[in-house]
Amino acid sequence: MSHAADANVEDLLRGLAPQVLGVLVRRTGDFAAAEDATQEALVAAASHWPRDGVPGNPRAWLVQTATRRLIDEARSASARRRREGAGVARDVVDADVPGRDDTLTLLFMCCHPSLTPGSAIPLTLRAVGGLTTAEIAHAFLVPEATMAQRISRAKQRVKAGGARFTMPTPEELPSRLRSVLHVLYLMFNEGSTSSVGASLQRVELSDEAIRLTRAVHEQLPDDGEVAGLLALMLLTDARRAARTGPSGELVPLDEQDRSLWDHAAIHEGVALAVSAMSHGAIGEYQLQAAIAALHDEAPSVAETDWPQIAALYTLLERMSHNPMVTLNRAIAVAMCEGPAAGLRMLDALDEPLGDHYRLDAVRGHLHEIAGDVDTALAHYDRAARRTTSIPEQRYLTTKAARLRAAWS
Repeated sequence: MSHAADANVEDLLRGLAPQVLGVLVRRTGDFAAAEDATQEALVAAASHWPRDGVPGNPRAWLVQTATRRLIDEARSASARRRREGAGVARDVVDADVPGRDDTLTLLFMCCHPSLTPGSAIPLTLRAVGGLTTAEIAHAFLVPEATMAQRISRAKQRVKAGGARFTMPTPEELPSRLRSVLHVLYLMFNEGSTSSVGASLQRVELSDEAIRLTRAVHEQLPDDGEVAGLLALMLLTDARRAARTGPSGELVPLDEQDRSLWDHAAIHEGVALAVSAMSHGAIGEYQLQAAIAALHDEAPSVAETDWPQIAALYTLLERMSHNPMVTLNRAIAVAMCEGPAAGLRMLDALDEPLGDHYRLDAVRGHLHEIAGDVDTALAHYDRAARRTTSIPEQRYLTTKAARLRAAWS
């Protein structure tokens, strides 16, 4: 089978993964066992389908294969467990109702409040995204055994937390949806700008975050924050091809070749961002999407509507009280009023962001614009020592070296 056909099988399996898991969890009530069985069925399909062809009813094939896994597990236990397993098997087969999509329910379960984002993201990638443990381990640059333990502990916490395979009540929905969106947002950010390692981007994470956010948007089309998050992801990801050079080096926004941007994604993202603003109260993701849209629609950095971006960051800062938002607002203010105005805003960030490399990187950039080369170099050097991202470290080191050469 061709590479394109293999990719089609992979896409099909990832789309079916939450549906199959939903069937098993809904009937057995055992998320951990059902998730293990679903993973084995997905692995079997990935092995057999490219060679033998996709079956006529791929979902039923996966359900049946996963069911056999549950039966085998039951038979290895006591007689009581064997009887329970047989009952489970009958229920599972009967439960394969075509058209039912449990993706959103599974997302709420995987983003359970008892889990930290570090546990929720891998569990979501495996249970809802259909990625194997090996793929997730590779994405997070850890050994497969380490990731397997992390996912296993996450499933145990979900069970101990009393998670039920049901949608939250109307009263619970807002806070639980915030948890889901936060996990997807963090997943996308780690894929878009990796915090560690030799690569700036981990496209498997950002792609999966976009796919899952699309699934949530399909289920909740009138939620402004869901639409805003999807718009933000599309508008940010649209710059992917221009963000790195031939050797994987970081290319900052002001140096990017904008002809490389994905203008179809920008068009879709802008339309979503505009639509999101019409849905009730404005939230953080809608504001971030609006800022991203202003960047993507500008022909150049110089022609960007920096006053509007600064105003949007002011609203976002009041809403989120996030020091990173203040840092970004300082950059926008500097573009409007000059570097001195931006630098004055940074003084308030010494305590919350004192050890973060981005504060030094921004200070270095603004001091460079202001013509204070020695201070700029000191901040660039400190930022390079503090970052754990190799592409960002190389960028900062190179920037400092060029600045020294120009002023020596």
